[in-house]
Amino acid sequence: MVTQEQRRRQLAREKFLRQQQRRTDARRKAKVRNAVVASVLGVVLVGSLALYTTGVLKDDKDDKANASASAEPTPSAPKDPCEKPAEGAVKTQTWKKEPAVAVDKSAKYTMKLATTCGDIDIALNASAAPHTVNSFDFLAGKGYFDHTKCHRLTTNGIFVLQCGDPTGSGSGGPGYTIPDENLKDKSLKGGVYPAGTVAMANTGQAHSGGSQFFLVYQDSQLPPSYTPFGTVSESGMTVLKKIAAAGENTGAGDGAPNATVVIDKATVAKS
Repeated sequence: MVTQEQRRRQLAREKFLRQQQRRTDARRKAKVRNAVVASVLGVVLVGSLALYTTGVLKDDKDDKANASASAEPTPSAPKDPCEKPAEGAVKTQTWKKEPAVAVDKSAKYTMKLATTCGDIDIALNASAAPHTVNSFDFLAGKGYFDHTKCHRLTTNGIFVLQCGDPTGSGSGGPGYTIPDENLKDKSLKGGVYPAGTVAMANTGQAHSGGSQFFLVYQDSQLPPSYTPFGTVSESGMTVLKKIAAAGENTGAGDGAPNATVVIDKATVAKS
């Protein structure tokens, strides 16, 4: 028979066991709950980071700035209208003095610039600029212009494509200079070099022309200090305008042409 004291102890033990079970159950539930919370927080954190890195959680000022910026279309790079240059290397030969004048002043000469953008044919004026035409005949015969880049395009104020420098820097030359010629040509009216004119570049000093020259694709206001010695053909003007339409690389109106303008071959012929 169970005594009162034994019964009391049994009840106390059962109460203790129930408490222990409740504590165990509570700990188990807490672990599960914490695991779920941690998992949810992890998902939220990862999602928040992803949204932040994509810009969704940036503040309103950034959103407004980004909205206005995204509303404007991104300008695409201008398409190069020219072909790849022919294989070959630029020659770096120079000479100590101007070649002796050997051109026939009464004859007609033409120069063909076979460029990556198309052929540019030029009628040369040997009678008015014999030293200049003679120099070009000499240099072209030596392959001096072959594989050289036309390094400068101006699209603001004056409108010219400049070529003839083997270094492509704007400072190269054949080692000699030639005298200025034909500065009172009747085509230079009102201080304007008309579209189609081919003239010598120089340093700004008298008789400082070398091998660099420029082709005018649109009437340009210039002082009569640059020897005009040729005229571009109609088909050549089409090529020049194509080059000009591609623009230059600074956006300021004076820089390297965006078109890849390389003279693959320059030839001078007498007719």
